[in-house]
Amino acid sequence: MTSRIDAKFAALKAEGRKAFVSYIMAGDPDYDRSLEVVKGLPGAGVDIIELGLPFTDPMADGPTIQLAGQRALGAGMTLQRTLDLARAFRQTDDTTPIVLMGYYNPIYSRGVDAFLTDAKEAGIDGLIVVDLPPEEDSELCIPAQKAGLNFIRLATPTTDDKRLPRVLQNTSGFVYYVSITGITGAAEAEATNVGPEVARIKAATDLPVIVGFGINTPDKSRAIASVADGAVVGSAIVSKIAAGENVDDVLAFVKLLADGAHAA
Repeated sequence: MTSRIDAKFAALKAEGRKAFVSYIMAGDPDYDRSLEVVKGLPGAGVDIIELGLPFTDPMADGPTIQLAGQRALGAGMTLQRTLDLARAFRQTDDTTPIVLMGYYNPIYSRGVDAFLTDAKEAGIDGLIVVDLPPEEDSELCIPAQKAGLNFIRLATPTTDDKRLPRVLQNTSGFVYYVSITGITGAAEAEATNVGPEVARIKAATDLPVIVGFGINTPDKSRAIASVADGAVVGSAIVSKIAAGENVDDVLAFVKLLADGAHAA
């Protein structure tokens, strides 16, 4: 069965366009504002929505995303409410893919089978679970694929040629290439460094390769998308929400980033 993610990439390929993916922490600064932003993302040019699942100990995230998670948790956000938010989004949009990005602990606590059933029913299309390595595929990755959810894996500058086949083994939807070593929102991505790495991954898989971390301007979005199948922006958007900017202003910024990626 073709997932919404597969369908989106097929459509983009047919149009000769790159993908723009935006990350938003579910429930930041609160449920209602967060839902309003998420509902506005497709109109601002977002092709795929990455929805952050708030967690108390987000080890891969930099200060910007960590604080967003704390704001969301402080506002009462839970795994259930994150799924409720996705379900509310699906009432008016049945085509834009949603990838749930987070950590394994909340999923494990809920129970994998119950979580997969609920996530599928809520309209989630894929999962990025940053603290489950390929060695743990039987935990969640393989059950998720069986349930019809894409399981998207991260590759990094330290993923060497020996490790790469393992990372790609049960991946579907797309590969998320982390452009820099370290945490989110830290350094800036450079297309000259990213291009050869994307080419190396693409030589080993037919999946689209999307690049994230360190992309914070429309120019950077365009530069990175030009050497990959698309660009992801998270911290730069979350910073606008943290600064208290209104929904229209946040979405206007997202549109500039999306236009950058689409111009690649």
